[in-house]
Amino acid sequence: MDRDCVRTLRANRRWPVIDKDILQTSSKEILEAGGLEKGEPDVLMGGPPCQPFSKSGYWARGDSLRLDDPRAATLSAYLRVLEETLPRTFLLENVEGLAYEGKDEGLALLLDAIAKINRRTGARYEPVVGRLNAADYGVPQLRQRVFVIGSREGKKLRFPEPTHRDPDEPGLLWDLPPHRTAWDAIADVTPDPTEALGIQGKWAELLPSIPEGQNYLWHTERYGGLRLFGWRRRYWSFLLKLAKNRPSWTIQAQPGPAIGPFHWKSRRLSVRELCRLQTFPDDVTVTGSRIAQQRQIGNAVPSLLGEVLAREIRVQLLGLRPLRSALRLMPPDRSPAPPPERVVPAPPRFREMVGAHEAHPGTGKGTRASARAAAHA
Repeated sequence: MDRDCVRTLRANRRWPVIDKDILQTSSKEILEAGGLEKGEPDVLMGGPPCQPFSKSGYWARGDSLRLDDPRAATLSAYLRVLEETLPRTFLLENVEGLAYEGKDEGLALLLDAIAKINRRTGARYEPVVGRLNAADYGVPQLRQRVFVIGSREGKKLRFPEPTHRDPDEPGLLWDLPPHRTAWDAIADVTPDPTEALGIQGKWAELLPSIPEGQNYLWHTERYGGLRLFGWRRRYWSFLLKLAKNRPSWTIQAQPGPAIGPFHWKSRRLSVRELCRLQTFPDDVTVTGSRIAQQRQIGNAVPSLLGEVLAREIRVQLLGLRPLRSALRLMPPDRSPAPPPERVVPAPPRFREMVGAHEAHPGTGKGTRASARAAAHA
């Protein structure tokens, strides 16, 4: 139902696209678009809007509306399509907040609904739930997501073992190659000179004073910069800068002017760089305004992670032979990365902010949380 997404799909692939709200679209219409009958689809894949379960929702409101959020209705729509099309397998993707301990009512609803679908239809879907970090599978981006995968025949998928490791994390994975890095992904990208990548707003001039791989916390009493901010008083992604030798942090769908990750050259990432960090194929062109392009890219599942999971579904659940070819979307290894960029002093006008700044008091104890508690007292 998003016009920009529809335009992008039609501009890149010869796929039938139903451009309207899933809540107003029948399962019969979906089957007809694919030339299929009930029970014939190999796989149903979907990612209902994740905002009701996202970490940023907790930051903004303390506790998200979750199932009361109107966007959560798409979770029920997915289940309706599952029951009415009965694919051989299904995959549902969402943010890790879907399975937060003590706040997993969305996941509980999903699993209970699938059990009811089995009773009503005679299917034997056995959903397995996995929380995967895309970087562990070669994606040059730290991106935690929950996947729920099931087979109509009762087969249980074994999620693939990680293929890459965090080089700084001790453990049993030392025989694996290190995570692919931002340098691996975008070193060869030359942004279009017509693409406006300068940073706007009051904090733009402060970004060059932050080292690669750091954020605003550099300018707190616990790090090496100026004492400009209180500890953990801002979003983690505030003035967040990529490091060449590390994966990117999660690409944001709707970042503010000072929300990263930013390029190590202290600029915004180009659209092609964003696509590379999401492992989109290079033949994909994202349409729309810069805001629309960022939203589409930031909301997407990394294509390489989709490729990894599709291959597992192909073999484990559909009984097809493994593909002998290497993963098509794995970024090349361009290590070693060059040295970090030079850090410049903060402009003099920011020195007026230097002083003692109170640290965040802890989860549920911030200004907004206290105001909510007082309002409900």
